[in-house]
Amino acid sequence: MVEHDVVVIGGGPGGYVAAIRAAQLGFKAAVVEREDRLGGTCLRVGCIPSKALLESSHKYEEARSELSHHGVQVGSVALDLAAMMKRKEDVVATLAKGIEALLGKNKVTRIRGTGRLAGPGQVEVTALDGTKSILKGQRIILAVGSSSIVLPGVEVDGAVVGTSTEALSFDAVPGHLVVIGGGYIGLELGSVWRRLGAKVTVLEYADRILAGIDGDIASEALTQFRKQGLDIRLGAKVKGARASKGGSGAVVECEGIEPIHCDRVLAATGRRPATADLGLDSVGIETDKRGSIPVDGLFRTSAAGVYAIGDCIPGPMLAHKAEEDGVACVEGMKTGHAHVDYDLVPAVVFTHPEIAAVGKTEEQLAAEGRQFRKGVFPFRANGRARTINDTVGKVKVLADAATDRVLGIHIIGPAAGDIIGEAAASMAFGATSEDIARVCHAHPTLPEALKEAAMAVSGSAIHA
Repeated sequence: MVEHDVVVIGGGPGGYVAAIRAAQLGFKAAVVEREDRLGGTCLRVGCIPSKALLESSHKYEEARSELSHHGVQVGSVALDLAAMMKRKEDVVATLAKGIEALLGKNKVTRIRGTGRLAGPGQVEVTALDGTKSILKGQRIILAVGSSSIVLPGVEVDGAVVGTSTEALSFDAVPGHLVVIGGGYIGLELGSVWRRLGAKVTVLEYADRILAGIDGDIASEALTQFRKQGLDIRLGAKVKGARASKGGSGAVVECEGIEPIHCDRVLAATGRRPATADLGLDSVGIETDKRGSIPVDGLFRTSAAGVYAIGDCIPGPMLAHKAEEDGVACVEGMKTGHAHVDYDLVPAVVFTHPEIAAVGKTEEQLAAEGRQFRKGVFPFRANGRARTINDTVGKVKVLADAATDRVLGIHIIGPAAGDIIGEAAASMAFGATSEDIARVCHAHPTLPEALKEAAMAVSGSAIHA
């Protein structure tokens, strides 16, 4: 029985980061992960491969229809889907090797296999050949991530009806792709295949897309996506989806409308904690209805010596949130103090235009009865946006009416995911809109739009 100070079950963004930080703090750490590549869903079949395809498909669309605006004539443009997929795989493989190197550099033991709790202080590891062994850990961190939610009646077969995993590796562009779910996963992957030539229909049960995103921003996004050619249908209640009988393709059934016949179906209706079959009962841990594991401020579960982070616990299911959890968790083990500000976890949708947000939305502030002022600045008035011919969208700053402290920043437009970093940093230090407005921003740059939006809170924007 091998003993470690910290054993992490799961090698995703939360798990491997927690293990590295534990090693840096002097703990003897190990990571148990069944997949060949570390990095979890995010790296293998999530964030990274989807962003690689989003970038490649955007360049393809630019070459076909947008470069001529810059005076660049490219002639005939052809799609090499195999090369595009290979590039995606190369990006994933390179980053996975980097994680392995980081574990080695920090002397973290990597153990290949499926880990589960086997009583207090013990982790049972099932190797690929089925053999079992026991690891002893003074502290055990559960970091097993999440899995796709599939609606009742949706028959996933991995061929014509699948989840985001399959949609990242289609071997041909589908003639008609139906996406079930109007969240960030469905819209990102729907955008990829639309750009590459597919007809894409998005079915969303709610009366809006992008739940959780500021309503004003989501509404503008809906308009832009429809202009691009996405057939987005709101209020669509999906009753079932399955492979067509006796032929190729699939059929999707929705309440109140005729069945939709298509080539492929992407089920993108959210994710749930992957906490089943984790041996929680062996230490007396109970989950909530969603499968989340309750923890305290130090990420401790109800079982002594067992911690949980990332998608396993309540909160946004985002890789960067899991990383923050991992670092805070092991630092709490060392110092007795841990902190992650869940009100300031940025969210980004990597469509085009990009969408990014941090802090409260207008709807949340109104529901709280919070008085606020709003400053908005359009990218069409930004010099850098004009030079790159990417002027759709805006920046919105929400500030407390009495104190001027920034409560939320919401962006739709070019490089929104990059600009939101400055927004989050400003808010973390308690910035007012005037603080942001008085910071000298380089010209011409896209972040100037954030400065102008902050100025607009007090009615002092210069360029709008």
